[in-house]
Amino acid sequence: MDSETLAAYNTQAGSYAREWLEQDAPSDMYALLGRYFAPGLTADIGCGAGRDTAWLAENGFQAIGVDASEGLLDEARAAYPAISFQQGTLPELDGPERGAYQNVLCETVIMHLEPARISEAMASLIALLRPGGTLYVSWRVTEHESLRDKAGRLYSSFDRQLVILPASEQCDVLFEQDVISASSMKRIARLIVRKRKA
Repeated sequence: MDSETLAAYNTQAGSYAREWLEQDAPSDMYALLGRYFAPGLTADIGCGAGRDTAWLAENGFQAIGVDASEGLLDEARAAYPAISFQQGTLPELDGPERGAYQNVLCETVIMHLEPARISEAMASLIALLRPGGTLYVSWRVTEHESLRDKAGRLYSSFDRQLVILPASEQCDVLFEQDVISASSMKRIARLIVRKRKA
């Protein structure tokens, strides 16, 4: 994770938690999760303040949340004390057990990495899946060149093949989309893949 981005989330965790809760719910994403995710152990990677982890838990998934920011994890634990949250950082993603998850959600996180680390992050996300498991990954689309917002958060500009190629080695593509998010009203790309069974 980019250090300036992580510092922004740690120092302004409460503000970001309120902002995300005040946004419209990402109903379009939730519809996709309901369509493609199967019952079972589910990891929300880059869970932030826990909004989407809570949705997963409320909808029958055995969900845990993982985030790089201890500040955001504090917000998540306070808001949803019945859910397990733990620290983990892309691209290495040490902590969550490899090969254990039926579903992995990674909503608008990987664009906070330098482009050179994105394929490594994808490999880590796919490694969490059990055979037949499903990964939903999305990212904010930044055209032309990478930029930072006023808080210092990195939004990398990168070729989508950095996401698609690592996935295609072990997974079948179920869904691709480039769309304006119903929640953030920002342009995002989405990819849903299923890990092949041996």
